[in-house]
Amino acid sequence: MSTKHSRPFLKWAGGKYRLLPKILEILPKGKRLVEPFVGAGSVFLNADFQQSLLSDCNKDLISLYQTLQQHGQKFIDDAKSFFVPENHNSDQYYKLRDQFNRSSDPYKRACLFTYLNRHGYNGLCRYNSKGIFNVPFGKYKTIPFPEDAMINFYEKSQQAEFICADFETVMKQTKKNDIIYCDPPYAPLDGFPSFTKYQAQAFNFDEQVRLTEISKMMAKKHRKILISNHDTAFTRELYQGSKIQHFDVMRLISYNGERKYAKELLAYFDET
Repeated sequence: MSTKHSRPFLKWAGGKYRLLPKILEILPKGKRLVEPFVGAGSVFLNADFQQSLLSDCNKDLISLYQTLQQHGQKFIDDAKSFFVPENHNSDQYYKLRDQFNRSSDPYKRACLFTYLNRHGYNGLCRYNSKGIFNVPFGKYKTIPFPEDAMINFYEKSQQAEFICADFETVMKQTKKNDIIYCDPPYAPLDGFPSFTKYQAQAFNFDEQVRLTEISKMMAKKHRKILISNHDTAFTRELYQGSKIQHFDVMRLISYNGERKYAKELLAYFDET
């Protein structure tokens, strides 16, 4: 009989809900889970830890989690107020997106971020060079408000700490025997050469290498680290010395909606 896992309340490109059985099977037991790339939080929601340190470089994402953690049902009700039929169209979406981009109020931005996440295209979270959120309208027939999932996240978050920081800063804050799960932006499927096309992105070749070096260093200090990534010649070479599991995952990997199997891996670093 399969275990029913808790779903995150956010849609998130690259989310790990479907990979939970594999991740949770490998993820070691421990007191505190540390996630430097928390995203939608599927692993946090379903792993059994007394405490969690959860981080992401996306300020809006972390601010949303902090707001939900602090205000609970009041925030859930206020976010729900945007999920009404009159807001389920492209004109209103772009008006609310503009309000989000103009607002400096964390509470209002958190409400609007929840709305934009569920109404925007394909769970994307994208900003232009000026920091303007620019994801287009998603054109979904129905968009249910994820109230139960938000309540579950709120309850689970009471033993969590949310911070917005670089992954190296987060990993160097960890304590002996902390369990670290890293889900960074993935390396390109076609491997090393295509990194030349990704240099403008925040998580390029150098960042992949830096994450691996920090992981190996922290493993020597009695942290246990599990990393997700594409399974390529580059990542297999990068993660040498770790215990690697390979598998195929059905993913949407083209703009025309085509789904294909992509090769992924989980690399486990543990020198204790």
